[in-house]
Amino acid sequence: MDTLVTVSTILAVASVTECVLWMVLAIRAVREWRCALFIADALRLPAIPLPLLTVVIPAHNEELMAPNCARSVLASDYPALELIFVLDRCTDGTRAALEPIAAADARLRIVENSSCPTDWAGKCNAARVGADNARGELILFTDADTHFDPRLLRASVQLLRSRALSMLSLFSSPTHKHWFEMVVQPVTSLMLLKLFPMKRANAATGRRPFANGQFMLFERSAYQALGGHAAVKDDLLEDLAFARSMKRAKMEQGVAVSDGMLVVSMYDSWKAFQTGWKRIAIALLNGDSLDAGARAFAVGALAVGIAAPIIRLATLAWIHRTASFPVWSALLFPGAALAVAGIFLDGARDLRARTPVRWGGRDYLLEPTNL
Repeated sequence: MDTLVTVSTILAVASVTECVLWMVLAIRAVREWRCALFIADALRLPAIPLPLLTVVIPAHNEELMAPNCARSVLASDYPALELIFVLDRCTDGTRAALEPIAAADARLRIVENSSCPTDWAGKCNAARVGADNARGELILFTDADTHFDPRLLRASVQLLRSRALSMLSLFSSPTHKHWFEMVVQPVTSLMLLKLFPMKRANAATGRRPFANGQFMLFERSAYQALGGHAAVKDDLLEDLAFARSMKRAKMEQGVAVSDGMLVVSMYDSWKAFQTGWKRIAIALLNGDSLDAGARAFAVGALAVGIAAPIIRLATLAWIHRTASFPVWSALLFPGAALAVAGIFLDGARDLRARTPVRWGGRDYLLEPTNL
C-alpha cells in the first residue's frame, strides 16, 4: 500500500500542476482574444468609397464546392465586384457546374488554365492567371471550399482601408461535418494561434508575419510591388511567404478573426487532413517565419499535450489494476472524479446546514470542526 500511496501522491501533484498550467493557458487565451480584430466590427466603421474588387478563386476539380462558393460571393452586398474562377487543368465537371451561374450573373468569369510551368506550384500559377485577368483596384485570393457571409467583402475592405493596410488576411471558421474537424482540428487551430498570436501578427513593431491563404485581400499596387505570385511560386506555404515579404518590404498587414463570416471546409477525409497538416507542419518547422524558440515551443507543446494524458492514464490504469478495479474504468476517471466531487460538495452543504445523516436506522448530527 505504501507504493500505491506514493504513486497516488505523485499523480495528485501532477494533476495540480496540470491544472495550474491550463489556468495560465486560459488567462493567456482570454487576453489574446481581447486583443484580436474581429471582421464584423468593421461593419460599424464610417462608410468609405468602395473600389472595384476582384475575387480570384483557383479551382482544381471542385465541381461539388465551386457552385456554392460562387453563389455566396455573388450574394455579397459589395457594390463593385467581379469574380474570376480559374479552372486549373480540371478533369471533372467544375466548368459545367459554374456555367449556369455565369450565364445568370455577368460578374462571374470562368478562365481556363491548361498548363503549369515546372518550377511553379499549381495553385500559385492559377492565382497568377487570375490576377492577370483582374480589373479590380483590390484583389482577393480565396479558395473554392469557402462560404462568404454577404457582408464579408464590405467589412474586409472597410477594415483594410481604414487601417491603411496593404493586405488583410482572416482566420476562417471551419466546418464540423467530420469527426476529425471536431476532435483534431481544435488542436491544430490552437497551435497556429500559439505560434502566431494575434497581438504579434498585428504588431506595429516586432511583427510575426502570418497570412491565411484562404483569404488574402491585397491592394493591387502592393501585390504588384511584391512581384505577385511569381515571388512565391515555389513556396510550400505561399501565404506565409507573402507575409514575410511584406514585413521585409515594410508594408502594413493585418490579420482578423472571421467569427463565422468566412466558413471553410478544408478536408473531406482523415487522410486529406493528415496530408494537408503535414505540409503545413513541414513548412512551419523548416521555414524562416518562426524563430528557433517558437519552433521549439511548437514541438514541446505537442509533446506535453501527448505525454500528459498518456502518463496520467497509464498511472491510473496501474492504480486500478493494483486495487483490483477494472483497468478499462481508468478511461472514465474524469467523469468519476466529477461524480465524487459532487458527493463531497453535497456533504459539505449538509454539514454546513446541520442536516442529520441517516445511517443504520439512526440520525447523526455532526458539528463542523476545524482540524
